[in-house]
Amino acid sequence: MALREDDDDVNIGEKVVDVESELQKYRINSIESTVVIRQLPTQGIAFKLWIPATTLVTLLDNYRRDPNISPLNRTFSSFQSDGSDSSSPINIVELGSGTGIVGIAAAATLGANVTVTDLPNVIENLKFNADANAQVVAKFGGKVHVASLRWGEIDDMESLGQNVDLILASDVVYHVHLYEPLLKTLRFLLLEGSSERVFLMAHLKRWKKESIFFKKARRFFDVDVIHCDDPQEGARIGVVVYRFAPKNQNL
Repeated sequence: MALREDDDDVNIGEKVVDVESELQKYRINSIESTVVIRQLPTQGIAFKLWIPATTLVTLLDNYRRDPNISPLNRTFSSFQSDGSDSSSPINIVELGSGTGIVGIAAAATLGANVTVTDLPNVIENLKFNADANAQVVAKFGGKVHVASLRWGEIDDMESLGQNVDLILASDVVYHVHLYEPLLKTLRFLLLEGSSERVFLMAHLKRWKKESIFFKKARRFFDVDVIHCDDPQEGARIGVVVYRFAPKNQNL
């Protein structure tokens, strides 16, 4: 699906909203391109764009423009892929992709092979957004795949394979009953196999109970804060980006 130059758009910072449809367009300045995302908020939280996702998109955009000052540099410098001219692209899995904007942005800005994942009922919209941006992503050497992934389900996890360098996620720590399935998935992706892997997660703290997840995660992973957004107006805290690595892994 191509974007028309005469679409009725309103610029809101780097976000462009098509006022006559359910589509939103986001300008990624480092590649001088726009990605289009369909939100379906009436269908549930997985169909909406949340603030932590935009934080990761901004970090990816800024990393491509100037890697040396990016908080992502420590992680990405260990990978060979640095854009469309790389012969060995990064292989990325995004957990709880929702609209898929983070995975799509990663594929475009990093020239990466990205698998966006979510529950089966979210896959149709994920495919829509992946297809809508396929040309932009391919222009910069990336590719987006879509896969169903139920956290903690071994069949789903094994179907992803072990050819993974990096795991991404945003706003995935909220329901307590999902903490263990998410940790099981992270242990499978980060601790199984021989390659060194890292998990980057953007998170906006909402409840004290979220500390349970981080306490459990630190049993298996070194967890570091690599970036903090300033709080939005009226908020006490901003989005925090965490880096999870297997203990004793020095990337």
